[in-house]
Amino acid sequence: MRYLPLTEEDRSLMLARIGVSKVDDLFVDIPADKLLSKNVDLPRAKSEMEVERILSRMAAKNATASTVPFFVGAGSYKHHVPASVDHLIQRSEFLTSYTPYQPEIAQGTLQYLFEFQTQVAALTGMDVANASMYDGSTGCGEAVLMAHRVTKRRKAVLSGGLHPHYADVVRTLSKMAEDDVVTLPADAGATEDLLASIDSSVSCVVVQNPDVFGNLRDLSPIAEKCHANGALLIAVFTEAVSLGLVKPPGEMGADIVVGEGQSIGNPLTFGGPYVGLFATRQKYVRQMPGRLCGETVDAEGRRGFVLTLSTREQHIRRDKATSNICTNAGLCSLAFTIHMTLLGEAGLRRLARVNHANACKLADALAGVKGVEVLNKSFFNEFTIRVAGDAAQVVEKMASAGVLGGVPASRLLPADAALRDLLIVANTEVNTDEDRAAFVDALRAAL
Repeated sequence: MRYLPLTEEDRSLMLARIGVSKVDDLFVDIPADKLLSKNVDLPRAKSEMEVERILSRMAAKNATASTVPFFVGAGSYKHHVPASVDHLIQRSEFLTSYTPYQPEIAQGTLQYLFEFQTQVAALTGMDVANASMYDGSTGCGEAVLMAHRVTKRRKAVLSGGLHPHYADVVRTLSKMAEDDVVTLPADAGATEDLLASIDSSVSCVVVQNPDVFGNLRDLSPIAEKCHANGALLIAVFTEAVSLGLVKPPGEMGADIVVGEGQSIGNPLTFGGPYVGLFATRQKYVRQMPGRLCGETVDAEGRRGFVLTLSTREQHIRRDKATSNICTNAGLCSLAFTIHMTLLGEAGLRRLARVNHANACKLADALAGVKGVEVLNKSFFNEFTIRVAGDAAQVVEKMASAGVLGGVPASRLLPADAALRDLLIVANTEVNTDEDRAAFVDALRAAL
């Protein structure tokens, strides 16, 4: 029996009710060349033991982040997550809980979300943070929509150092809303003139720091130019650990700060689920998407927590909603909060210093390899090198030697031929001197 055991009569009644004659009519908006013309070529059903053997053989072909020297970043980073984090989030009270539709009986969930918000606001140097987004890229898209609501303008300027995946999300949402997006060329050297792109028609400027190539930027002049023209500065980060050492975006004048929180408490997990961080100024709080948990007291004066703002379409009139995000990444935000609590401010700063020191060691070693040029004048734990040849081919050769050496810039921006010799390299606290030596040897051999 099918999982949804509908009869042909059931299907006919449903199609008639929504006004179509056949199921294929539901997919007319999908381009014809994107539809499959035949069934997917998959093997027929097998026993549980056979499936285990097949999948195990397939998995054994992977070179994972935990089995080889690993220097891949560009938006997702391998950090050490204490075993206590995983142990705590697997408690049934946390693991099985869902979004608090009845806040008055979800005090535990609301409290850890409140703590999460407090940590994010402190990290970013902002007044208020929400109870998380899906991930950094969707948070970035929501930030642009929020800026449009605040400024009553519909034009966003994207830095050439913004992660291409984040830029893609912004352009996708903007296309649907018929908003304008100006995307500056890829900027591996952090030399772009963003200030020249800001005028009174601009709603917001989106700048990443550290940027996708690892460069550190002073956002203060950009913020000043934005504010002089009535625009907002949206500061983006993909490496949350950097906030333990780099000046917070809020202190540089950012109006909205968004980023990826995966680095703290959350493993790579093949790309998700992750947790988006979103913070802003108090004066813009009612335009912030998602939800906001607040602290209060009950009728007997005891400390309690409430959903102070919940501006999504499931809770208020759809035309008044500031977001259609359906739920927060609750377990991921809890993992973030537990890990951050274990670290504390001193621990986070120490972790950030170790990351930076390790990256400096690798950059110094690579600078001595013939055919390699380190492009960055400044960086946190990630930087870009120029290699003699095609970086994608170099990475494949290094992988064959048992070293995962980074992300070719051409993988993120395949249409930009000028980036084909650039390799983005990340070095966190998990990399040892032996790992770095293996990287140098593998790179030298690949070149």
